[in-house]
Amino acid sequence: MLRTILLFSLFFATAVQAQQLLSPDKNVALQFTLLNGGVPSYTLSYKGKPVIKPSKLGLHLKGDAKSLLNDFTVTNTATNVFDETWKPVWGEVSSIRNHYNELAVTLTQKETTRQMIIRFRLYDEGVGFRYEFPQQKALSYFVIKEERTEFAMAGDHTAYWIAGDYDTQEYDYTTSKLSEIRALMAKSVTDNLSQTSFSPTGVQTSLMMKTADGLYLNLHEAALINYATMHLNLNDTTMVFQSWLTPDVNGDKGYMQAPCTTPWRTVMVSNDARTILASKLIYNLNEPNKIKDVSWIKPTKYVGVWWEMITGKSAWSYTDEYPAVQLGITDYTKAKPHGRHGANTANVKRYIDFAAQHGFDAVLVEGWNIGWEDWFGNSKDFVFDFVTPYPDFNLQEIRSYAASKGVKMIMHHETSSSVRNYERHMDTAYKFMKANGYDAVKSGYVGDILPRGENHYSQWIVNHYQYALEKAAQYQIMVNAHEAVRPTGIARTWPNLIGNESARGTEYQAFGGSKPNHVTILPFTRLQGGPMDYTPGIFEMDISKLNPENKSHVNSTLANQLALYVTLYSPLQMAADLPEHYDRFPDAFQFIKDVAVDWDDSKYLEAEPGEYITVARKAKGTGKWFVGSVGGNDPRTSQISFDFLEPGKTYIATIYADAKNAHYKTAPQAYNIRKVVVTSKSKLAQWVAAGGGYAISIEAAEKGQTKGLKKL
Repeated sequence: MLRTILLFSLFFATAVQAQQLLSPDKNVALQFTLLNGGVPSYTLSYKGKPVIKPSKLGLHLKGDAKSLLNDFTVTNTATNVFDETWKPVWGEVSSIRNHYNELAVTLTQKETTRQMIIRFRLYDEGVGFRYEFPQQKALSYFVIKEERTEFAMAGDHTAYWIAGDYDTQEYDYTTSKLSEIRALMAKSVTDNLSQTSFSPTGVQTSLMMKTADGLYLNLHEAALINYATMHLNLNDTTMVFQSWLTPDVNGDKGYMQAPCTTPWRTVMVSNDARTILASKLIYNLNEPNKIKDVSWIKPTKYVGVWWEMITGKSAWSYTDEYPAVQLGITDYTKAKPHGRHGANTANVKRYIDFAAQHGFDAVLVEGWNIGWEDWFGNSKDFVFDFVTPYPDFNLQEIRSYAASKGVKMIMHHETSSSVRNYERHMDTAYKFMKANGYDAVKSGYVGDILPRGENHYSQWIVNHYQYALEKAAQYQIMVNAHEAVRPTGIARTWPNLIGNESARGTEYQAFGGSKPNHVTILPFTRLQGGPMDYTPGIFEMDISKLNPENKSHVNSTLANQLALYVTLYSPLQMAADLPEHYDRFPDAFQFIKDVAVDWDDSKYLEAEPGEYITVARKAKGTGKWFVGSVGGNDPRTSQISFDFLEPGKTYIATIYADAKNAHYKTAPQAYNIRKVVVTSKSKLAQWVAAGGGYAISIEAAEKGQTKGLKKL
């Protein structure tokens, strides 16, 4: 009894200012506690199981000022219940519920009297929390040396991770135990990091994990505004992650002025992987839409002059004279063309014809503007101006031709990571777009950031991406940013952000390939913060048939490529392959033509990170459903029910599936197509090849259409 009293007294002494919070369904429990010395900390559990063990909170400040790590007292607490339903401009569903219980803890530092609020929002699938700094005399301007947020894991979980890097997320994922990260990174990853000084146990968010007892965990951030991107550094002895912010050129992590807030730090948890995929927690932690008139923001399906250049079949540049500027070429009509330039008028018209014939909304053209030979030649004297076309790209003729066919053109701005140059030209470039009928831009940030020493994910560059997005909104321009920071739900606030890359996309299939299971991990990680312009739809897997010098292979079956239009959600979807390849497989291409890009409802039917994902989505404003299923490294049999369909109705399902001999390496183009009759009571057992998948289009049956068809 005495021992119990002593233990209780010890707990009471260290946790006397504990605050507890439950999720609306009471399955997720959070406790905030001030530890000895006034150190803020929190724990998280799910259905009684520990998810986050006691973890410290705070910020280490630069300079002589006392850091915001300890010596705090709780001077106020406030709770709130919030429940709303909002409608996204585009999305996986037509409405989103934002339901949470909130706890705001006001902390006052004894010695300095500075105040910091830690705000927690607890959802049924996890928590978001952030630091807030109200206006106050004791704290005005401050510089963050490091954020010290901890996430103490309850075990040596299985993780699906990519290495910490300040400039890119374009890696294949590694699956391993947390304790194995250090050895695996040292063995196969570190040499490829663009920021080699990063921690040997540092990983990027969104980080997906699975516990030994079947819980699925995800660590990420939401509403990354005016702050550096968060990475996670793992202490692989204690299994504690600590936040690690991207530094600027001076090594500083953030310049702050109260009143201000940090982004939200998020922990998602469920015993069902499908819950993680369906969660809108990241979006809900962002501010509501700030664009009043959204009529110009339209989900888009497009084709483009891109894959032929990625594979080396054609070229971005107009001439082989490298670098043109240093050779004195200011008038490109005097340059000698090499004849392989992809963005020429005749070729672009071919893509416009293809788009018009098959009902695509738009055509993207890259390599249309002068300067690519200088950039590839690493000229220090040239940066793109975003308005001057090559001599063989007749912009006016193409504009008129596309308009006559009812096809939009998508602009391409490769900034070459010279962000100051882009900002100087931005108004001119956007005005040029509007004058020529372009209402969407794909921007790129390839290469080292200029000014020298800055990183792609530091506070200043994050602010540049936001500036470009908000400036585009002023001109009613949609943005698809490549090589920018990975999204954190910003598209709720600025829905003109219709796409990002910020991960290893299809282009890497032409650079040596990606792992067959890559697309079964992306929805659990990269897509948690927003859609990805993954550029699916490759039908010719042998890249040497496009470019004999390129021996790469697309590690996917054709049926898998079809399924990606459903499993990798995006309001911006590209049919990325060449028109002639689609002409070879018109029956399979029909699915790409039919599939929607905006949805009223989505149902995650099967999910296991690294192994498989099966999704059913209902096209916006119609009764049509589409199903996509992607597999991983090994073959499997998918088992699904059609209970998402309206009871009592009969439908016709067209199933595009791997053939029996299909394999991503040996028989990627082996597929079959069959039509069957389905109802809400139907069930399907569908074999999926290694690196394979299947896609289904479903529509209500008209009278007489079911005759001769098998009922599933």
